[in-house]
Amino acid sequence: MDLVPALEEPLKKVLGPATAKVMAEHLGLLTVGDLLHHYPRRYEERGQLTHLSDLPMDEHVTVVAQVADARLHTFASGKAPRGKGQRLEVTITDGSGRLQLVFFGNGVHKPHKELLPGTRAMFAGKVSVFNRRLQLAHPAYELLRGDGDGAAESVESWAGALIPIYPATAKLESWKIGKAVQTVLPSAQEAVDPLPPSLRQGRGLVPLPEALLKIHRPHTKADIADARDRLKWDEAFVLQVALARRRHADTQLPAVPRRPGPDGLLAAFDDRLPFTLTEGQRKVSEEIFDDLATEHPMHRLLQGEVGSGKTMVALRAMLAVVDAGGQAAMLAPTEVLAQQHHRSIVEMMGELAEGGMLGGAEDATKVVLLTGSMGAAARRQALLDLTTGEAGIVIGTHALIEDKVQFHDLGLVVVDEQHRFGVEQRDALRGKGKQPPHLLVMTATPIPRTVAMTVFGDLETSVLDQLPAGRSPIASHVVPAADKPHFLARAWERVREEVAKGHQAYVVCPRIGDEEDDPKKSGKKKSAEDEADKRPPLAVLDVAGQLAEGPLRGLRVEVLHGRMQPDDKDAVMRRFAAGETDVLVATTVIEVGVNVPNATVMVIMDADRFGVSQLHQLRGRVGRGSAPGLCLLVTEMPEASAARQRLNAVASTLDGFELSRIDLEQRREGDVLGQAQSGTRSSLRMLAVIDDEEIIAEAREEATKVVAADPDLEHLPALRTALDALLDEEREQYLEKG
Repeated sequence: MDLVPALEEPLKKVLGPATAKVMAEHLGLLTVGDLLHHYPRRYEERGQLTHLSDLPMDEHVTVVAQVADARLHTFASGKAPRGKGQRLEVTITDGSGRLQLVFFGNGVHKPHKELLPGTRAMFAGKVSVFNRRLQLAHPAYELLRGDGDGAAESVESWAGALIPIYPATAKLESWKIGKAVQTVLPSAQEAVDPLPPSLRQGRGLVPLPEALLKIHRPHTKADIADARDRLKWDEAFVLQVALARRRHADTQLPAVPRRPGPDGLLAAFDDRLPFTLTEGQRKVSEEIFDDLATEHPMHRLLQGEVGSGKTMVALRAMLAVVDAGGQAAMLAPTEVLAQQHHRSIVEMMGELAEGGMLGGAEDATKVVLLTGSMGAAARRQALLDLTTGEAGIVIGTHALIEDKVQFHDLGLVVVDEQHRFGVEQRDALRGKGKQPPHLLVMTATPIPRTVAMTVFGDLETSVLDQLPAGRSPIASHVVPAADKPHFLARAWERVREEVAKGHQAYVVCPRIGDEEDDPKKSGKKKSAEDEADKRPPLAVLDVAGQLAEGPLRGLRVEVLHGRMQPDDKDAVMRRFAAGETDVLVATTVIEVGVNVPNATVMVIMDADRFGVSQLHQLRGRVGRGSAPGLCLLVTEMPEASAARQRLNAVASTLDGFELSRIDLEQRREGDVLGQAQSGTRSSLRMLAVIDDEEIIAEAREEATKVVAADPDLEHLPALRTALDALLDEEREQYLEKG
């Protein structure tokens, strides 16, 4: 069934080619339906003034305010006729804060006549700073009160006392979007309602046409609440139906059951473990073994705290599959991580990883590494071992996906750090099995339950929230380098103290620091935060030199970053793991998987330039042995800044799930859901995955019931239509591939 023609109508037919082109290029809106689903970000009340005190630097904003003062200045100018230039300075106010507007040259005449003290208007422009004051240079504006001119009347004619403020761009102000919405709003009456009538009525939700009218032209705040409740349900329910259909389809696929033997490789491995598995590891392993024993492919997400032993659980799953005659492949996002996994797995298995070799155990298999930088001979041997089945386990990077790589019998794919891989890459590896292999997805970033349900809703989820015995607590502190420089000096003393005890340290920097990485030399635009700081991010190559000649003189300092040759990176990591290096100055290349139990202290420079989850990941590289860990977050940001609050949050808790919630609250949903939407614009415009936990959970329940009763949605054509609109071809492929 096709979309309703009125909503499918191209905007160029309704609004004209010029406006439609700007809407397509800057907002990605192509049809009447797209525009109706471009909801207001917030609403201004006519009788109230807006808050100007909290405007974000360098962003395009729309404000409703009143003119307090307007002054025209004339100054000498070689460019202006008769040698005189003009500058109009207008001050607008919200009663508590002020914002300056400035107009130059020929652009002063119209605002000079219109922006008189007492006038109220909507203003839109980019926030900048001049003479330490916030300003908008040459803002676009629309009068809200006036003496009957057309612009004022068009705005005043909008229904109700609430003015919608739309997500806008420099090329398309909020009020222009509002006028375009006004033009297409009658089409909302023809919107097809995707919710089954019983669900809508049972939950007291307004019909979709009514919700669209109320969201764009509310008369009261209750109208906005009604509309939001309804539109949130649409987004949650349609997405959950897509995921429920995917789960249902997976149960129809065949897979080879993989049951480990009682006296095989897994049992031999467990017998040689020098420690006891945590209760969490045992429980999650049982869930995985149960899945592997079924005749349908496992689709499981394994998430857990930094250092909770996910690799151990994944390795036992791989050994179970090898035991049952299959092969297992682990896909890692970087060569450093692939090499690290290979090294630690071979060490954990010992003689069990020496299949076919002299001295190898009877049940042994071969564990091979496959990366893009391997020499030709080693690569040929690894490929041969996979084809013949000699190698039961392979660990590799994207190189595993190439056409030349053939498996004897691929039974399990483990994807580490799932979010770093594209759909096609995972699909290419899964396609190498004779039948669909089982899939275990691991993420080291703890995910709130709601995000897991929304992004990974087609996967069963296992959580490891216990740290293995012997793991030491990590103390975290913020080091305010600008306010208290002696704190930074003390940080380097702490590093020297740890090295004197025989331990090692990491120093992490945001960038590498060669010419290519320098924003001034590369022509890269600096972020607003960099501009505000007036200092480029600290760099590995600079910091390493300064430390080696200064506070860490005499210690063995090495660098590690992503632009080094793979062999050089591996050699640096080997020396650090062997204790031959005291201090490793690195980029976030060490963020996940790097395991050196003797490293006890980490200093993160410019810590405010990293995200919450990233800081938590980095911190997890210390405290991995019996000695306590220390993480020092160095920043030059002032105490009251949002960046500093973020660092305080990281320092205050080691609970990754709590931090992931904080992280999500500080970021846009689209960032989180980008990968789930195959990298395209997030389909969630109204739903907030943290705030709307209850709706998401209920929508998942309802969707599962609907799909169980009618997998092809034959009796729900309107829902099918909405699903088709959500799942354009690219997203459909995403859900089909997993």
